[in-house]
Amino acid sequence: MSFPATSTAPLQPLLHSSAIVLAAPTQVWSHANGLTALPIHGLYHADTRILSGWDITVGGGSGEEIGQSGKGGDELTFTSLLRNLDDATADPRMRLEVTRSVNAGGMRERITILSGLDQAVSTTISLAVQSDFSDMQTIKAGLGDPVIRRAFPAADLPEAPSVSVTAQTDGIRLSTTSIDAIIRFDSNAVVSHASNPDASDSENLPPKLAATWQVEVPANGTVTVEWSVDVAHAASVIQAASGQPEWAGVTVNSGDARLGRWVQRALDDLTGLRMATTASPDDAFLAAGAPWFFTLFGRDSLWAARFLLPLGTELAGSTLRVLASLQGTVTDTETAEQPGKIMHELRPGAFSMPGESLNLPPLYFGTVDATPLWICLLSDAYRWGLPDAEVEALLPNLEAALAWMRDFGDEDGDGFLEYVDATGHGLSNQGWKDSGDSIQWRDGTLAEGPIALCEVQAYAYQAAIGGAELLETFGRPGAAEWRAWAATLQARFRESFWIDSPAGAYPAVALDVNKRPVDTVTSNIGHLLGTGLLNAEESAAIASHLVSPELNSGFGLRTMSTDSAGFWPLSYHGGSVWTHDTAIAISGLARAGFGNEAGTLIQGLLAAAESFNYRMPELHSGDSAAKVSAPAPYPAACRPQSWSAAAAISVLGTVLGLSPDRETGLVTSSPIAPPSFGEVTIHGQRGNSKRI
Repeated sequence: MSFPATSTAPLQPLLHSSAIVLAAPTQVWSHANGLTALPIHGLYHADTRILSGWDITVGGGSGEEIGQSGKGGDELTFTSLLRNLDDATADPRMRLEVTRSVNAGGMRERITILSGLDQAVSTTISLAVQSDFSDMQTIKAGLGDPVIRRAFPAADLPEAPSVSVTAQTDGIRLSTTSIDAIIRFDSNAVVSHASNPDASDSENLPPKLAATWQVEVPANGTVTVEWSVDVAHAASVIQAASGQPEWAGVTVNSGDARLGRWVQRALDDLTGLRMATTASPDDAFLAAGAPWFFTLFGRDSLWAARFLLPLGTELAGSTLRVLASLQGTVTDTETAEQPGKIMHELRPGAFSMPGESLNLPPLYFGTVDATPLWICLLSDAYRWGLPDAEVEALLPNLEAALAWMRDFGDEDGDGFLEYVDATGHGLSNQGWKDSGDSIQWRDGTLAEGPIALCEVQAYAYQAAIGGAELLETFGRPGAAEWRAWAATLQARFRESFWIDSPAGAYPAVALDVNKRPVDTVTSNIGHLLGTGLLNAEESAAIASHLVSPELNSGFGLRTMSTDSAGFWPLSYHGGSVWTHDTAIAISGLARAGFGNEAGTLIQGLLAAAESFNYRMPELHSGDSAAKVSAPAPYPAACRPQSWSAAAAISVLGTVLGLSPDRETGLVTSSPIAPPSFGEVTIHGQRGNSKRI
């Protein structure tokens, strides 16, 4: 569909000012005061919004916000004043505390009135709840409100489910063909439900519910009521991960307190992002990010697991296995599946965006980099101590993934991995910068595909070398062949990608359909460092570009240089800063011996982390630290997001210079120089029982 030219199209909801509590696959979004009013707000489970909002009033008033406090990523307490019930003195003596907690499949709210008055207060607590059952793509398209949907009728919108309502002794059951949601209230509540007054004659919108409690708050005392929602989703392809994460109990302290605070917030968020598929319930992975990508994404889950290797190999092993279980076996143009290929995205059904041509199948393989990254994670996890038996079980998948790089990733036989969307409704760009305008020339024109990205060649080189080492270690054939393949790739890269400029030579972001080097200076070049693809002189040239004022914003690495025509600090991939992208460059700089440059970029990320209260979003603006005191949020960025949170552990590993030795079982620490983070200590690290 297309929206009328004379109308204002629906807009994707903004996230930056909202609060979230999460325990995958459940998440709740609200205002910072706990109220639900914005288009993104509500209770979600998997890819469905169960409730779109609820309001709590006490004595007819909603309270005046004074703050919030959290306990991990799955609980928040919102505090407000009830001055409508208070006395006339200056000190506020009537408070409302709403503690919201989530688990996988449920939400609980504890509503507490606290009184400092010398006399009892009789009042009414009222709760109004709006059920929803909209799917995530409808919400993301800005069509979650039924009034807006009516203004923009769309044939490609998923059909709204029919919802049945059943009264129970302790609450209300809302049911569709695949979802059961039970809303419970404690025994003192008076509960009612009614049809949705927002529905048109032809609509069957989910009902609205209400509960009231008549309470007496004792003098200098408290009173508490509770309500809850429990959700079962039979059609979901993902579920909560079992057990505890291997980083449970890990604490970090640092001389520069920002580093420790960032790590601790990240570990809390990563715990909330742990998931498993219903097909492989014992293999945990990290969901890509809340709210839009609360599922398995090959590239994102691989990078996040790779960043977390200093804290153990359990997540790496399970991520490798779940992706191996979905590895391609046939050639299918519609899904982009090919033998040996690692998938991109898993959904319960087709994913389409109203108003856009994008239409992805439930299991989609449209990614050029997940396959070499899977090999790189297997190689790295082995070095960090992944047990031999787990590695050996994955060797057939390794051989298939290597073969994909040669036989399908390089379809034209030029020695490079490239991609092109053959369907017309898949992702036009299939590297990590997957927006439609991400690969462009310095003058702003878009590059035509097939596209061969510079960083993908580095991943492929590293994968071939690491894969060869594993084949050799486990006595399987092919090691010499893959080392020769890597050497050829390295030579061709040097001949084809490098561009001379007055500011110094640099690799092109990509080769276009005509094998011309696309001349934009981008952060992609940071992914080349430390992979083995470059020599010392080439690494030094890239290091110089990464800390230049054109790429280094002072709050992290810009995705595109400021001297490019397409640069804009709030462009998704054309000038913004992505935390994981900067962390990859930081790690590469340190491995290549550029500790000073790595430290410069780390200081930028710490400044950004402080401004975001240490929950780093998916991306933020590329505004210059020389001009602003804090980066602007990218208002639709996922938050938390797995590789952005896990980047904190990668940076911690870089600061400490952690390096594993498979033979001795030791992890050595050679901190980057010059040191600028003070003393750094880690407590509770398991890391496969390795000693540091």
